[in-house]
Amino acid sequence: MIQHFQDAVRKKYGSVARSGLSSDQEGVRAVAEAFGYTAEQLSAIPAEANMGLFCGNPTATANLKPGEIVVDLGSGGGLDVFLAAQKVGTTGKAIGIDMTPDMIALARNNALGAKDSDGKSLESVEFLQAPIDNIPLPDASVDCLISNCVINIATDKRVVFREIARILKPGGRLAVSDIALKRPLPSEIRGDLLAYIGCIADAISFAEYRAGLRDAGFMDVELIDTGADLNAYSQIERGTSCCGVGASEKSSTLCVIDSGCCAEATVASDLHYQMSELFCTL
Repeated sequence: MIQHFQDAVRKKYGSVARSGLSSDQEGVRAVAEAFGYTAEQLSAIPAEANMGLFCGNPTATANLKPGEIVVDLGSGGGLDVFLAAQKVGTTGKAIGIDMTPDMIALARNNALGAKDSDGKSLESVEFLQAPIDNIPLPDASVDCLISNCVINIATDKRVVFREIARILKPGGRLAVSDIALKRPLPSEIRGDLLAYIGCIADAISFAEYRAGLRDAGFMDVELIDTGADLNAYSQIERGTSCCGVGASEKSSTLCVIDSGCCAEATVASDLHYQMSELFCTL
């Protein structure tokens, strides 16, 4: 069952990568702005990097600095990678990790037209195809890690937390957006394929998130409810799935998890209602 769901996720996100969704479409742009991306940010990156696959803007609060190395887990078309690269500059590097071949191909193509804050070609980006529970980077090599609701889809989140801790430098920080449960999911949602693809069915509780991060070595874990509004996704006319919310910063060993709710745009409205009762946006 788990492998079936994982294959479905890869297939779905591959189709989204080929769909042509971009900031050139009013609905996609509106969703991005609803979850914290500014018009200036969207105009500063390739339009195809934004497909509405998020619930927030982690780069707005990750406190990225010039010269830092930042990694984005589940980087999709490269939206947050390009924004991060503009912040870390030519002396830093922004690396995107994604398991979907079509997303990696799209992101690399988008990189060809990406610009830095001075309008020059953006060369400090790299995209690697890999699952987020087996990150192909050395130990203690990353200053900051960001992610938009992708950890939620991972089969074993504790393995992902340990991988994050492994690649972060001492004093590194983590800024993640994800879904957290207010109470246990009903069985009809837990076993629903669309709910899984939409980052819902495999959600875990606040307590599980906190415990997993602490077990991985994070000393201070803060969970913040952002109250992100799921109805923003109705602005995208074509059905697609979303993940993530606005992320915050972890300085030294502090990890701030911002958790949001997202769902397949084609999932029935009664599921959205149930989601508002079951999830909170951190």
